[in-house]
Amino acid sequence: MHAPDQADLLTLLGTGLAVIGADLCVNWLNPALGEVLDVGPRTAVGQPLPALMREASLASQLERTLLERRPFNLRGATFGVARGREITADLTMQPLDDGRLLVEVHPLAPELNAVAGTPLSATLRGFAHEVKNPLAGLRGAAQLLERRVADNDLRQLASMVIAEADRLAALADGLLRHRGAARLGPVNVHELLERLEGLVGAEADALRVRHDYDPSLPDSVGDTDRLLQVLLNLTRNASEAGATAITLRTRVEHGARLGERTVRAALRVDVIDDGPGVADELRDSLFQPLVSGRADGTGLGLALSREIALEHGGDLRFTSRPGETVFSLYLPMERHHD
Repeated sequence: MHAPDQADLLTLLGTGLAVIGADLCVNWLNPALGEVLDVGPRTAVGQPLPALMREASLASQLERTLLERRPFNLRGATFGVARGREITADLTMQPLDDGRLLVEVHPLAPELNAVAGTPLSATLRGFAHEVKNPLAGLRGAAQLLERRVADNDLRQLASMVIAEADRLAALADGLLRHRGAARLGPVNVHELLERLEGLVGAEADALRVRHDYDPSLPDSVGDTDRLLQVLLNLTRNASEAGATAITLRTRVEHGARLGERTVRAALRVDVIDDGPGVADELRDSLFQPLVSGRADGTGLGLALSREIALEHGGDLRFTSRPGETVFSLYLPMERHHD
């Protein structure tokens, strides 16, 4: 990394950077971080960084890094900035040879900041760091298989593994890293459900799939990969809960209540399974991270799914009784502008 004295290059970086001294005051700050904090780089010099970020607890983390002389990462921290705004960001604190600290601030994507009040965000960001290496290994092994096997069916399965590994890696980058804005575009919900059915059918204990579609539905707007992830989570949860069949149903719901607003019409996708239902003790906390009805479950799938729904301006809800559990994904049929 360049020395902080060579700030001519560092000022051009999009990453927010600051150099602070042992007194935790700013010695240097680049324009990218000045923009985030809504303060001029010259004005920031000499001010305590915790005061600029309006977070007193940051001081103890900075002091710890100075004392222990080793890097420290702070993920998913929420800070107050100018005019009462808040940002959620990942911070990296790196000791420099001259006794000062280099602080990097990576604000998270606006759509994640919009739902940063959910307890999921910090959990997912930590989880993302853990899955990147296994995904890369999985993709590499599948590539070797794809090149070495002669059977066409096996090559197609290997290709599917590669595509899914790429999709999951992109999803992790898009949702959990600061550079990940949603890639919005037209979504044909029935084409999306056909893609889902192909993936469900390729799994070991494949569920029977029934359809109950409204063929008149227009295209929606969203991130196809993220919406597919929601539906995959729902179908896999159904299978792991003991369901043998699912029904995929599409409808338009008029006057739907989504969060704090009512929309004229919402697209509703129902995933209905014939499993034993959601246990009573899980109903109130089902969408919270680390809540799972299985001993080996991570408790991230439904929490992630609901966050994706909220990110799209929609919602994810459920009703359940023995023999019929319905998870309903709602997407507004008109774009909402704040």
